[in-house]
Amino acid sequence: MIKKPAVNKHYLLLISGSMWSSVGVLLIWIAINWFHLLTSLQIIFAILIGAALAIAISWFGFITLAKKNARRILEYPEYVCVFAFQRWQMYLLIAVMMSMGIFMRTSSLFPKYLLVPVYIGIGLALFASSFSYYRIMYNEKKSRLISKPLS
Repeated sequence: MIKKPAVNKHYLLLISGSMWSSVGVLLIWIAINWFHLLTSLQIIFAILIGAALAIAISWFGFITLAKKNARRILEYPEYVCVFAFQRWQMYLLIAVMMSMGIFMRTSSLFPKYLLVPVYIGIGLALFASSFSYYRIMYNEKKSRLISKPLS
């Protein structure tokens, strides 16, 4: 029988937050690498629109999703499979989103001046929302230390 790679459920919060932070930084980095294709005015508008998108995406979507995911993780038993930091359905969604991103990046149908604000917006939203995981992880650790009896 093959054993699942199990970790303490609190590490899943760190893994989730790290993944969201890393993907957010990656998307922003991709967008920045397209700046040389844009005029100065397009760059300014891309950053402003990207920042507005990031606020909307974070506020109305990603923060809620991160908190819901963190609550789900905390309901797990103490040790759980390392890949349980996402529901299995989310892996399918991630594959679809990655495929769409690759298609949009490599297709001439989507000019870079339209993609830059989208990548900045989603990247900043992911990065900002990742701190929900870190805050929950910190609060969980703090509450476990407080409730731990002194020996």
